[in-house]
Amino acid sequence: MSTAQKAASPVSPSTSNSNLRNYTLVTAAYWSDTLTDGAIRMLVLLYFNQLGYSAFQVASLFLFYEVFGVVTNLFGGYIAARLGLKSTLFAGLCMQVIALLLLALPDSAWLSVPYVMVAQAISGIAKDLTKMSSKSAIKLVVADNAQSTLFKWVAILTGSKNALKGVGFFLGGLLLYLIGFRVALFVLAGLVLTTLVMTASLMRGGLGTANKKAKFRQMFSQNRAVNILAAARVFLFASRDVWFVVGLPVFLYTVLGWNFWQVGGFLAVWVIGYGIVQAFAPELIKSRMHVDAEGVAHGSLPDGRTAMWLAFVLAAFPAGIAIALGQGINPTLAIVAGLLAFGVIFALNSAVHSYLILAYTDSDKAAMGVGFYYMANALGRLTGTVLSGAVYQVWGLVGCLWFAVVFVLGAGLISILLPRQEQTARVPVKFGEGGD
Repeated sequence: MSTAQKAASPVSPSTSNSNLRNYTLVTAAYWSDTLTDGAIRMLVLLYFNQLGYSAFQVASLFLFYEVFGVVTNLFGGYIAARLGLKSTLFAGLCMQVIALLLLALPDSAWLSVPYVMVAQAISGIAKDLTKMSSKSAIKLVVADNAQSTLFKWVAILTGSKNALKGVGFFLGGLLLYLIGFRVALFVLAGLVLTTLVMTASLMRGGLGTANKKAKFRQMFSQNRAVNILAAARVFLFASRDVWFVVGLPVFLYTVLGWNFWQVGGFLAVWVIGYGIVQAFAPELIKSRMHVDAEGVAHGSLPDGRTAMWLAFVLAAFPAGIAIALGQGINPTLAIVAGLLAFGVIFALNSAVHSYLILAYTDSDKAAMGVGFYYMANALGRLTGTVLSGAVYQVWGLVGCLWFAVVFVLGAGLISILLPRQEQTARVPVKFGEGGD
């Protein structure tokens, strides 16, 4: 059956309801894992800081987390294509429980840097398996011709994920303060285990169709648009993490004299705000469309041109902060105001990317396409994480910001090659309803 025939084939109400039910469960599992992931990061960061580890030693604890993010998204997409998204979802939740229990071992002698790096690697694998399953599942419940709906759903899922990760930062610090490191880890393990049991009990049927004939070489996309978008994604996320992971927290703590809770609170608020902007990305971009008297919007959905211009605009903010710091302008004002503005444009750019990867990918190849794309995402985070500490040590936060400028300009230049809509699409979005 051709792709056009598949798109035109009727979908029974029972099948549609089953897909929607399963997608809801997958999303709930993703939210649970995201909340836990943010809490683990803050728990480890705070606890090892209390043990006397330096900022760079603490940063190294997350190195395997990022490395295995690249590996997981590469192999995870292949496994999901072969076994189905349901398998990768449950595997991710199980591995998160294992990671939490490993960190909660009673003998503190186990908590060496290599041991924690391994536990963090397992947690990173768990997070990426769950994320890939949830993002890919959107294609199962959105019709191929409902691109505006796809954009809206992707934006809500991605935005809610980042907001919950910020909440997880707060949760991790609160649990450490109230009940301590080990008990907090057991509480989080119980949360993920409960989610796993609930999802396994309520999910009906599979989640997508497994393709036993999928080949590993197919993970390396033959779709030119997907490859270009993945390359742009590497540069975009490197531009964030080159200052966010080590440079900014160390600068706020050592140079500006912020205490740890102020540093953690600012990072959490930044991530939550970033997530909120992502969730409302369709509404913010819709404001550029013309709305007629019947409340129907007419305009183009995001395309390669949108991603390109957002990247070029984004480059102005780290450049502006670096110049302001060099000119002796109040550093707190320059950093807080500049990075909040950076977060808004970055969130819009990221939301457009997340929509485009699904728009470029066929429904029956969504897992592999999304896996490849998020492998690029993880590679960008890894690049930024490694450089953040090294660049800060040599050139300070200003150096990190100029590296961010170079990376984000690279993302913009690559985005020039992305496909553009030749014709303006009629997007049936009712004014004031936020959807179509």
